[in-house]
Amino acid sequence: MKSMRKLLAISAIGVLILSACGGGDDGSGALEELGDGEGAVNVIAWAGYIEDGSTDPAVDWVTGFEAETGCEVNAKYANSSDEMVELMQSGEYDAVSASGDATLRLIAGGDVAPVNLDLIPNYADVFADLKDKLWNSKDGVAYGVPHGRGANVLVYNTEAGAAPDSIKAMFEADSPYAGKISVYDAPIYIADAAVYLMATQPDLGITNPYSLDQTQFDAAIAALETQKSIVGQYWALYTDQQASLEAGSVTLGTSWQIIVNLAKGNAAKIEATKPKEGATGWSDTWMVSSKAKHPNCAYMWLNHIISPQANAGVAEWFGEAPSNAKSCDLTADANHCANFHATDASYWGDVWYWTTPTAECLDGRDVECVPYTEWVNAWNKLRA
Repeated sequence: MKSMRKLLAISAIGVLILSACGGGDDGSGALEELGDGEGAVNVIAWAGYIEDGSTDPAVDWVTGFEAETGCEVNAKYANSSDEMVELMQSGEYDAVSASGDATLRLIAGGDVAPVNLDLIPNYADVFADLKDKLWNSKDGVAYGVPHGRGANVLVYNTEAGAAPDSIKAMFEADSPYAGKISVYDAPIYIADAAVYLMATQPDLGITNPYSLDQTQFDAAIAALETQKSIVGQYWALYTDQQASLEAGSVTLGTSWQIIVNLAKGNAAKIEATKPKEGATGWSDTWMVSSKAKHPNCAYMWLNHIISPQANAGVAEWFGEAPSNAKSCDLTADANHCANFHATDASYWGDVWYWTTPTAECLDGRDVECVPYTEWVNAWNKLRA
């Protein structure tokens, strides 16, 4: 009862804030109508998502927004989904660009509010296969707007041998890349082991790498224990993997396209591909805090960042497929959307977007699955 009273009190405060700011509440926690901007918006984002010309004068989708709305964008960059969740729990931020391994935690914790899509007109042009998904909605209610998407690619050194096309090279003890393999250092990487098992141990019956019962989960951890003996690097900061790729100290790894782009820009002898078995990936979601002090500016920012021009800019700068279909006509590189498979639905058919594992199996089975808290515990034990 004490927790319920606290929750109700927080909700009541949120309603008062929205009303005072010229907005309103439709009873779900979502803004009912857009009011005047409050002069600022405090956002948490991945590096590269909020560029105001300070990194590169030619890369700026913030200055125009600030001039048009009067909402000054104050950005806090986070290095992990766990950090984003912790920051959002502080109540100091209005919006966040959350990946799927954070979104369900934010929804379950009451840290983000449903969004009123009627107040975000650019949502109409978002690719249909990014809408109403497990990682950005609940019970048919949207909790944010899709930012963009990408696969976690297999990056390899072109001078280290034949180009790999299989995830097996990342996990098998006799991998020709043993000792120089680079692995993303996060609990959600357990899903990559599950993708590997889907291809190599079909009898386990894994149909969703984020929906693992105890037997399936234990098999994934066993695969990671085997992999550990051939890993040369666990990376959390993208710059760490970038430096290793450029130095040639790692010759195979799971990576993000932006890391590949940056390293190749510095003459790294690398290429990247999607494994033939499929891959994990991400479709980030811009979400609004349930405690937002600047909800009107937050909504204005959500509508702006998925607008055709801004979404084209961020997609091209970061190295991802845009979420807005109209962005494809606005990228500086006319081939950007083709290169990143933005309109190729078949490419995404075997990309498993990061999704927060829950005890209720995401694949619909009537058994208990291993929740994310246990993924964290197992990963910390593995890395100890």
